[in-house]
Amino acid sequence: MKQQTIHIAGAGLAGALLAILLVQKGHTVRIYEKRPDPRKAGVEGGRSINLALAYRGLYALQQAGLDDEVMPQVVMMRGRMVHDVSGNTHFLRYGKDDSEVIWSVHRGRLNLALIEAAEKQGVIVHFDARIGDIDLERNTLRIDYLDHSETEPFERLIGADGAGSAVRRILAGKGLVSEYLEALGHNYRELEIAPDARGDFKLDGNSLHIWPRGGYMCIALPNTEKTFTVTLFLPAKGDPGFDQIRDPSSARAFFTEVFPDALDKIADFDYDWQHNPESALATLTLDTWHHGERIVLIGDAAHAMVPFHGQGMNCAFEDCLALVDAIENAENWNDAISAYETARRENAAAIQTMALENYVEMRDKVDDSRFLLERTLERELADRHPDRFIPRYSMVSFQRVSYAVALHRGRIQRGILARLCEGISDIAQVDYALASEMIHRELEPLHA
Repeated sequence: MKQQTIHIAGAGLAGALLAILLVQKGHTVRIYEKRPDPRKAGVEGGRSINLALAYRGLYALQQAGLDDEVMPQVVMMRGRMVHDVSGNTHFLRYGKDDSEVIWSVHRGRLNLALIEAAEKQGVIVHFDARIGDIDLERNTLRIDYLDHSETEPFERLIGADGAGSAVRRILAGKGLVSEYLEALGHNYRELEIAPDARGDFKLDGNSLHIWPRGGYMCIALPNTEKTFTVTLFLPAKGDPGFDQIRDPSSARAFFTEVFPDALDKIADFDYDWQHNPESALATLTLDTWHHGERIVLIGDAAHAMVPFHGQGMNCAFEDCLALVDAIENAENWNDAISAYETARRENAAAIQTMALENYVEMRDKVDDSRFLLERTLERELADRHPDRFIPRYSMVSFQRVSYAVALHRGRIQRGILARLCEGISDIAQVDYALASEMIHRELEPLHA
């Protein structure tokens, strides 16, 4: 397909990466970003959960030649460190060894790196520039700057402007897209654990820390500065709920009761609680991700999800690869957009489902004896049948198996685990001959 000028709404993670990939294919790219330039205004804090970079996200960065710039900014996380209410901990490894890990990365610094890389490769980025309207008859955009507006003709527009997408809002307002936002009913607020007196981590620096309390939880992800970003996930209303915990004093009392060992490590608790906002969580679905051959949505603009599988960024990066691949291989833009949406829609729905399921797992199950028994058996069966029985988490985080396949196979595997663990308390009691029979009957080799 011939090279074109492409407009992208949003200089966030997906928009910046997509711009780089498109420029590398010879297209001319302009980005319009509603926020000020973060290199001048600073990175906004308190509103975004630390990000987990998994293999599929790293693969996308590698395709853009950016992994060497990004990896010095990440902290390896080997698994979950689970904290009970008494302060006791136990560790649950994500994979079989250090070859199967995920990485904690600071959203703001990663975004800066991508923006700078995009500009170096010729992408033109306009900051303080909001998409105010789209004239579909004249194929023009109204760009609202801080003190004036301009009209800009466009050939192709890609909405990579996040869950609050202006492009999606304009299309929905014109009746061209139908959107459904399913609120989780749980919100979040961020806090921070500073380094200790020696400048080191106050908790294990290679773990995602989790305080599960049944129905709600805290997590903490490490940063390169030896800090932890702590996130409280709690019902918006109820007991406990954010509506009952409105000020630092009541929040401190709540943490003293249910997260005492976390509270001890948050030096500026009152300040963080007062200044970092409470933010909502929801799942977004649309009837279509595009309008005609000129406008298409990617990432959170098309399929925002709750953050509990750490896959929002990774999924958006895969969207970028899929869209660029479709553009390169289709004969026209109609075919390209159709191929992209067909390839990604089922997968986006699958990871949205798994993200919701993972919230229940993290807050309710990681300290449950039956859950731990099944996870131990899962690892054993993966060792015995590596071509057929691959843990769902591994398929999602350490491989590039499609999300839809991971969801489907994961459900079969969890059914097998449930049947094998029925009525036993130790994997030494497992009937491994029966396990082998079930696995070979119900699961084809994943990589034939």
